[in-house]
Amino acid sequence: MQLLDSLLAPNADESLGQYLRRLRLHRGLSQADVVELAGIHLQSLGKIERGRTLKLNHKTCSGLAYALNVPKEYLESVGRGVAVDFPSALKFCPSCWTVGMAPESMWLDLRAKCCFLCGMELRHRCVGCQEPITSLKHRFCPFCGTSYQSSSPLKV
Repeated sequence: MQLLDSLLAPNADESLGQYLRRLRLHRGLSQADVVELAGIHLQSLGKIERGRTLKLNHKTCSGLAYALNVPKEYLESVGRGVAVDFPSALKFCPSCWTVGMAPESMWLDLRAKCCFLCGMELRHRCVGCQEPITSLKHRFCPFCGTSYQSSSPLKV
């Protein structure tokens, strides 16, 4: 399982306008849908997609990130022309997560430290061996057998 859909990450040679248009079309949204969700003007989105606006202010960046369901850091990175810094592991709430469940989108926010549902600290490493968690397909760490939801290693 990927941390985030690779289609949502900006490409190295992509402009801000190209990236936003690709995301919008990938989500099946019209410009009108996006501006309504983002709380910005239609003309503003049109200028961004045509490459006439190259930088986003805080309100526009936050609104577009919300509307297109991507981390704000993606938009900031592509706007600055730098590569996106991906976290090395998944984050999840050991209390709210169940096996087979995709991680909540809020857990994937690069700045998220605690679960927005229960307030528990998010985990990104195995408590048994401290290896980064790279998949949530299974309940146990593939390196040491520790359950992702408990703090004791699996006894065999």
